Amino acid sequence: MEALQDIVERTVAAMGYELVELELGQQGLLRVFIDAPAGIRVEDCERVSHQLSHVLMVDEIDYERLEVSSPGLDRPLRKPADFVRFAGEEVTVRLKRPFEGRRNFEGVLTVEPEGRFGLELVVDAVRASVPGKGQAARRIPKLPPRKPKAAASPAGTGAADAPEATQKLVFALDEIDRARLVPKVKF
Repeated sequence: MEALQDIVERTVAAMGYELVELELGQQGLLRVFIDAPAGIRVEDCERVSHQLSHVLMVDEIDYERLEVSSPGLDRPLRKPADFVRFAGEEVTVRLKRPFEGRRNFEGVLTVEPEGRFGLELVVDAVRASVPGKGQAARRIPKLPPRKPKAAASPAGTGAADAPEATQKLVFALDEIDRARLVPKVKF
């Protein structure tokens, strides 16, 4: 698998793309997920598929079917370069070990000193503590107040005036099980 990974990564990189993930599926299926700063189009997948078919044949790599695609809207983050590239974006992170009783977190990705990364977790205190239909109330940790986005009204009683609070989770890559972008669809 390591030799295959190297061959595919070299080929994809030489074409100006990034190898995000490589999967070996059942019945000889080889899936390759690629990305580029400008995004991936069908034509990009066709180009890479065509080139990889030739390279894998020359290197005598055995597979039955090749699929090349984009990593999708919920792109996985694996390498330090992925975390740097997507700093400022919303991501979900699953830790290997629980932190304060939780393993799953969602927030805005930050780059921290010493090769670490962070998540700015934003909690709307009113919305998070009031259960909606079919939801149980959640305990919200006490967090330091965040600078308000807009001035509150004098009455200060509306839900829109409720302060948001932030908390930062800082981690090293070896502490996370997986990380993915939060899908954002623009119409």
